[in-house]
Amino acid sequence: MAESLRELIAVDDPTLRPRLRLYQWISRHYMSSTAQCATGELTVLDRQLLLLTALEELSLADAARVLGLDEDTARVTLEHAYSGLRSCAQTNVLIIEDEPIIAMDIEELVHKCGHRIAGVAATEKEAIEIATRTRPGLILADINLGAGGDGMAAVSQILQQQNIPVIFVTAYPERLLTGERIEPAFVITKPFEPLTLAIATYQAVSGGLPLS
Repeated sequence: MAESLRELIAVDDPTLRPRLRLYQWISRHYMSSTAQCATGELTVLDRQLLLLTALEELSLADAARVLGLDEDTARVTLEHAYSGLRSCAQTNVLIIEDEPIIAMDIEELVHKCGHRIAGVAATEKEAIEIATRTRPGLILADINLGAGGDGMAAVSQILQQQNIPVIFVTAYPERLLTGERIEPAFVITKPFEPLTLAIATYQAVSGGLPLS
């Protein structure tokens, strides 16, 4: 631990804010322990830049400093990363969402990511039926389906029959983090940023690693 703290303090640019110095240390540690090759269409650097700008909400200039890039190179890299998101391995996606407008937004995003729609289910029963019939490669699920039932219950039943990555897109993330069951790897809180959901979709389908 002491050695890690000394490394963190000794980053090249002492003018970086503490938060950025932490990101820089994590970035270097990750890069040194990960093969420098592409996973699907995204390189390690692509994924780091996407995560810093989309999930950590750094400006492009700050993300470039963290990764030791000039801003023009960072901009080109980010454009390549966006392109990679759109061309990642395609799969069929089941959307479980009872709000029609939100379902349409997610459906549009899924298409932009290059995936196909296995079906859109507004109820627990519909979700199980579509999953049984189409065997999707990814599920995007809300928790509260109103009168249509419970998205968690639908996913639980589906996963008893199929091994499918699941991203919960919900306004009630605390219902997933109770410690009473295996916690999901991907939880996106509503209202969501489209790029954040696109990155999570890529990670779920490709098995890509996060920043840390």
